[in-house]
Order: sequence, then C-alpha cells, then structure tokens
Amino acid sequence: MRLSVLDRSRTRRGADHAAALRDTVEFAVQAEKLGYHRFWVSEHHSVPGVAGSAPTVLAAAVAASTDKIRVGTGGVMLPNHRPLVVAEQFGVLASLYPGRIDMGLGRSVGFTGGIRRALGHDKDDADRFGEQVRLLLGYLDGTQQDHPGVHAFPAEGLRIPPFILATGAGAGLAAELGLPLVIANVRGEERMMAAIERYRENFRPSTWSPYPYVVVSATIAVAETAEQAERLLLPEAWAAAYSRTHGEFPPLIPADEIPRDMTARERRVFTDALRGQIRGTEEEVARELDGLVARTGADEILVTTSTFDRAELLDSHRRLAVLQGAQTGEHDAEAVGERLLG
Repeated sequence: MRLSVLDRSRTRRGADHAAALRDTVEFAVQAEKLGYHRFWVSEHHSVPGVAGSAPTVLAAAVAASTDKIRVGTGGVMLPNHRPLVVAEQFGVLASLYPGRIDMGLGRSVGFTGGIRRALGHDKDDADRFGEQVRLLLGYLDGTQQDHPGVHAFPAEGLRIPPFILATGAGAGLAAELGLPLVIANVRGEERMMAAIERYRENFRPSTWSPYPYVVVSATIAVAETAEQAERLLLPEAWAAAYSRTHGEFPPLIPADEIPRDMTARERRVFTDALRGQIRGTEEEVARELDGLVARTGADEILVTTSTFDRAELLDSHRRLAVLQGAQTGEHDAEAVGERLLG
C-alpha cells in the first residue's frame, strides 16, 4: 500500500503566508527522502490560515525542488477555472516534469458569497463539475468537440493521471469516467464506505484506469506516546473550532496555548474535529491503519496532518514511513533515517 502526503500550506502564528509556502516546499523535499509516493497541494481562496491559493503554481515549485516523488493537486477546484486553462497548466507541468505530475480535481466553490463573486462563480457552478471534467479530459486526449479547432497545447496527448476528489455523488462520476477516487472520512465512515462500494460496483474501465483505484485521505499522527500523538492534532482542531464559532480561520498555535475554558459550542466543534483521526504510537497506528485498509480496500493512504510544530510533524511522518516500510519490507528505520538526513 502506498503512502502519500497532502499539505494545505497552513500558516503558523508568527509566520507569514510566504513562510507557509516555503514550508510546503521543504516538507515535500523531506517527504521524498522518506519514500512517500506523492506530494499534493491544495486550493483555498481568501482563507487567512491557508496560503495555498494557486495549486498548479505551488506544484511547479515543489516539482522543481524534488527529483522523484509524484507531485500534484488535492485538488484544483474545477468550478473556479476554465477546463482549457487547467489542461494547459497541467500540460506545462507534465512537459517540464514528465512522469511525475498528478491532476487531482475537486468540485468545491468559494465558501462565502463574496469569494464566489470575486471568482466570478456561484454555488450552481459546482453542478457543472461532471461536464467540466469531461471537457478537460477531452482536451488531454484530443477528443473534445465542444470547441472545434481548439487544442490545449502542450497537454494534448500527454498521460496526466486524473483523480476525482469526492464525497457522495462525486464517487459516481469517478466510476462512470473510469478515474481513481480520492475520498475522506470526514463525514463518517459509513458514508465513506457506501460511496466506495458504489464506486467499485459501477466502475467502467477507461483509458485512464483499467480498474478501480481508491485513495483514502486520513489525518494520522504518530509519536512516542499516545498523548504526544494527540497533542499533534490539537492545533488544527482548535483552528477548526475557532473558525466555525468566530467566522475567521486563524493560523495554527502551539498546543499548550489552546484555551482550556472553551465555550460549549467551541468544545463541541473541537471534540468533533478530532473524531475519526488516527493517532498513537507506532503499534497503535499500525492496528488502526490495518483496520482502515481492511474495511475500505484502499490502494493508497493520503496523509493530511497539519500541526504547529514542523519538527514534530516531520517526525510523525518519519515514524509512519518507518512503520509502513517495516510492514512491506521495503526499507528499515536506519535507511529511512539516512534519507531524512540526506
């Protein structure tokens, strides 16, 4: 089973957006040394705590700073863009870094009316996601007929693997088009399992993928003790609680500085944000991951963890890489440590 990373370029208190972007690039360099399969970046607009607003630009910086790890987007929110432009952008990436670029596609639009108006879109644009994906794929393989004589150079003819980021209905689109599915457990495992089952049952082999391929995204924290692992997850959980109760997404703060006297609503959101996350020692995480993979049949796990302390975050990913290597026999702790140290 493959392990990959999605980094949302979270800002941290005392550091600006530029620092968050530089941290993402450095994180990718370290993830490559640890043997992770992919490194993806995300798209968010007008979110103070997130610096990643231009994923294809950031992906270019990541690819330029690494050598082998696959680089992509988790994802480009297609309702915000013209399929032709997206095809061209990925064509440039794939031409400069052949065999390393992934195209993860999502259907989210801006989370406020003001952002959607600034982007020139509205909520209804998300309903056109399937149409946009088909047009984008047509630009890549040269079959699009909506705009005769229009070609997405240099993308046309390139094999750029597309992935659908989905919850619920998006799984059906991935099955219909024969594309890999990326799905998260954020809305409960029962819903996730139902979507995966529908995806596999209805999957139609395509030129993009001859068989179903499921990537499960999960927040995973590994540390020397269970308590230390849980502490890694607290800054992001507090940021979620604060944003939903104050309407502002803050930068991450140290776990020690998270307020103890939360309001009832803050405590409820904070607790809910920690549900479904995998954390603990190597042994505890191994058991939970084994269970998740057994239940979902996941082909790949996409690790989406964020925290304030970058050294602790990297250590968690190192422990997870060692754990996975021990299970597969691909590498041992000493080898991973050597890669980490360069």
